[in-house]
Amino acid sequence: MTKRKIKNIAIIAHVDHGKTTLVDSLLKQTGTFRSNEAVADRVMDSNDIEKERGITIFSKNASLFYGGYKINIVDTPGHADFGGEVQRILKMVDSVLLLVDAYEGPMPQTKYVLKKSLELGLRPVVVINKIDRHNARPHKVLDQVFELFIELRADDDQLDFPIIYASARDGYSKNEIDDDSEDMISVLDSIIKNVADSQGDLDGPLQMLISASEYDNYVGKIATGKIHRGKIKKNDIVSLLSSNSQLGNFKLTKVYLYDGLARTEVDEALAGDIVSVAGTDNFDVGVTIADKDNPEALPSIEIDPPTMAIEFMVNDSPFAGLDGDYVTSRHIWDRLQREKQRDVSIQVERTDTSDSFTVKGRG
Repeated sequence: MTKRKIKNIAIIAHVDHGKTTLVDSLLKQTGTFRSNEAVADRVMDSNDIEKERGITIFSKNASLFYGGYKINIVDTPGHADFGGEVQRILKMVDSVLLLVDAYEGPMPQTKYVLKKSLELGLRPVVVINKIDRHNARPHKVLDQVFELFIELRADDDQLDFPIIYASARDGYSKNEIDDDSEDMISVLDSIIKNVADSQGDLDGPLQMLISASEYDNYVGKIATGKIHRGKIKKNDIVSLLSSNSQLGNFKLTKVYLYDGLARTEVDEALAGDIVSVAGTDNFDVGVTIADKDNPEALPSIEIDPPTMAIEFMVNDSPFAGLDGDYVTSRHIWDRLQREKQRDVSIQVERTDTSDSFTVKGRG
């Protein structure tokens, strides 16, 4: 196995504890945004629902460079409702930043995501945020975090977690609460020191697990995941595998890495990289992209089952019969199928009638 100067991390936190603001501050600190460049607040919240509700639902990637390392950051949902997103993203990273409000402490959704990360053997870096609040109680919150780790049966190494105190909004962090600081260097230094280098067999046959997918109007379906072994090259012919069968071969038409918030096209990517690729519409989360001559599937991603179901049917409300876009059952079915491709935690089923469908998910 070859270690590379790459750190892949996810940020997990309860809603409104400041994870997207923290990412913004780290991007500014490392010069991803120039000093004369306008920076929109909450840069990683791109989905309309996220902007409206102020929460992160779909994970996005960003990257920055610091201390000779490339740090890939994945921003994850803070809600158990979006557990499918959380679980598949944790499969791509080497550690997590656990972000906790300095007054509120760890909240129920923090517990859910932290539990999943500890089960995967990840060792978190704890960031106690919003220490600028007048009612902040960072020492009490630190005790609560430690108690939560014990409750979730963290091992000895996970219990020895590094701690950073921060105000992401004001752009500073520190190792001790009484230290002076005007920047986010303490967070970055802790990532370099405590997060394991991403590693993989650079010379072995290709293995990449798809952890997310989306549709682009220009290049078609795009799959994102971590390369566990080998390298992936534009125009190569590769295999698509499920855990128990081969799904066929296809040509890689696009390969992308992240540079800041931008997705940049490259000719190849290596083991340890988080990469996006295009070339077929048969991508699915949990499927492996592998060398066509030595196809080996990686273990698939297990997603928690749905917790609720809703039936979609013909509109018999006072709005029935009014003009609208995509209101036929066929259009609704097609739209639900596209959403299923994007969010693997939902299930879409036909019912006994042709004009109603059952959608199951976490709510």
